[in-house]
Amino acid sequence: MRVVITGAASGIGRACAELLVKGEIIPGEHKMLLVDRDAANLGQVAEAVGPSAGRAVVDLSDRDCGDRIAEAAIAHMGGIDAVISNAGIIMGGALVDLGPDDFDRIYAINTRASWAVAKACYPHLKESRGAFVATASMSATQPTPALGFYSSSKAALLMLVRQLCIEWGPDGIRCNTVSPGPTYTPMTAAGYSDPARRDQREANIALRKLGLAEDVAGAILFLIGPHAGHISGIDVLVDGGMSNMLMPASGGGTGQTKQK
Repeated sequence: MRVVITGAASGIGRACAELLVKGEIIPGEHKMLLVDRDAANLGQVAEAVGPSAGRAVVDLSDRDCGDRIAEAAIAHMGGIDAVISNAGIIMGGALVDLGPDDFDRIYAINTRASWAVAKACYPHLKESRGAFVATASMSATQPTPALGFYSSSKAALLMLVRQLCIEWGPDGIRCNTVSPGPTYTPMTAAGYSDPARRDQREANIALRKLGLAEDVAGAILFLIGPHAGHISGIDVLVDGGMSNMLMPASGGGTGQTKQK
């Protein structure tokens, strides 16, 4: 399988590359193009993965990012069977305090880049009847305090991929999203450095633990793999059951059944 992975220098993107090369979820030999703006860490990941991994240093906020990635992918792999659009950023702050430059940057990376990469890779995905998976977030469907731009950019990403599903379905291209809940990655590590805060967050997760990058990567690789061959247009929550915790967290219910 020939796979493009953006945001591959760390976190979920790196985990996707490392799991893919092991061949446990999708058996066989694979080639991949690893994409990130962090050249140093990207190089380390590529070396760890081995000769099957090419690399492209690209800032996903650039308008021409899609064309540059597609060109590098074809040069390295000769075709594209799957795209994992994983690059993203988090920007905190109340909506009233943020500005238009903040809005443009987070939407450029979290939403526009997925469209740009998908569009540029479309002819090759059509040829291979391939798969496109984007990393969204449970914040796309749950308003998240102080992350208004992030939440709304991921909500837009969900609809973008659903739109791709219906437009590209006749070409045999499957398009899905994966939405992580609280997940420990280099991007979120600072937020979980306080043990009390981490304990509080884990108490609101049904499994009582943060997710790991490997948990999300496993779901992504399943969706690009052959066992998901008739799955398109869905969002897979990888949140440890957190989305089911509204009533337990609020103390709703008595835990007892009364007979009338």
